[in-house]
Amino acid sequence: MATFQQKKVTTKSGKDYTLQHPGVRNVTKITDRVKNKHGVPSDERLAEEMLQHVVVEPKLRLDDFDSYMEMTEIVGKAFAFITGQDDEELEDDAEDQ
Repeated sequence: MATFQQKKVTTKSGKDYTLQHPGVRNVTKITDRVKNKHGVPSDERLAEEMLQHVVVEPKLRLDDFDSYMEMTEIVGKAFAFITGQDDEELEDDAEDQ
């Protein structure tokens, strides 16, 4: 059984979150579930999936956010984390220095 990687992130507003990778199979299921019948990702479904399965601390629901920008930032960070896109950003930053 794999142990799932965690990562702490801070949004521009200064709020801290803990993300946990749900495993490759679950990432695949999530990316399938967030798409509509035409294969286009739904922002609402993506937010709900990230908050339910990836953002583990604090445990939040979509309705808990006062700021749309805060919600989209943490959902974006969570999605980048589970799909490995945040690793690419780190590599790009290292190459720029």
